[in-house]
Amino acid sequence: MKTFAIKHIMSDVAKCPICGSYSKIKVKEGETTYQAVQDEEAFKKIQQLKKAMDKFKIKADQLEKELNELKSKHS
Repeated sequence: MKTFAIKHIMSDVAKCPICGSYSKIKVKEGETTYQAVQDEEAFKKIQQLKKAMDKFKIKADQLEKELNELKSKHS
């Protein structure tokens, strides 16, 4: 049975072929093991992603402001 792996920031995630839940996967010595993703883990990952997105948004806003300043100097 094929599994569809999703490359995640911190680990590989795939659907378990037995129960159908999303699980973290590890391949060791050619054998794949599945560990169900717990709600608490998912919430932590979501919080980490939100923080990273907020930092990116702040940096993008700063760069946009700097770009507008540079454009106004050249006009």
